This record gives sequence, C-alpha cells and structure tokens, in this order.
Amino acid sequence: MSIKTMFIAAIGLFAVLLANPAKAQVKLSETQKIEALIHSVQQLKGAQFYRNGSYYDAAKAAEHLRMKWGKAGSRVKTAQDFIEVVGSKSYLSGEEYHIKLSDGRKVATKAFFTQKLKEITASKG
Repeated sequence: MSIKTMFIAAIGLFAVLLANPAKAQVKLSETQKIEALIHSVQQLKGAQFYRNGSYYDAAKAAEHLRMKWGKAGSRVKTAQDFIEVVGSKSYLSGEEYHIKLSDGRKVATKAFFTQKLKEITASKG
C-alpha cells in the first residue's frame, strides 16, 4: 500500500470519526464506572460523607467505599450493584448514607450515585 493510499484512508477514517463522534468513544467497563463513582465523591470540596452516625471527609469516604467494594466481592458486578450494595447504606446497621454538600444541602448517596452514573454513561458509555 502506498503512502498516498494510507494517507487517503487515514483522512477517510478521520472524517468518519468527526461525522460520528459517539462511535469514537470508548465504552467504560463496569470497574471504570465504579471508580468514576468513587472519584465523584472523593473530589467533592467541603463535603462530608455520613455513615453510621458520623461524618467523614471525601478522602475517608472514598477509602471506605473502596474497602467495602473489595469486601463485597461477587455481589458487585455492575456500577448499579455498587450503588445498591456498597454505596447506599451500611451493611451492618442498614442506615442510609448521605452526603452533606459544601452548601449545606444533604443528598442521599443512592440518589447522588444514580445521577452520577447517568452522567458517566451519557458521556462515556
């Protein structure tokens, strides 16, 4: 194949990708989606994560979620499983988790993660 032919093929491929960028996106694995959910809490500035009667900063919340995810094992196969099994409530007490945002609003983590998952899948698949 000549350089000219390869160049024309590359331009054609580039044109297809420009015309349909959704096809060019890489679909995220369930593990990547879960990591993105945890990161969405970890990066919250001034927020506090409530679990079992105490508030924790974003870094501690992310650490706890990763630990709990690891212990959940095969019960978490998808990002939705993560929300239901790990991210929504205490396994021990059954008490629901919530996040107190920097503006003082409280949001249930189930609602927070569900919204974040919609955003993640809309942008990355």
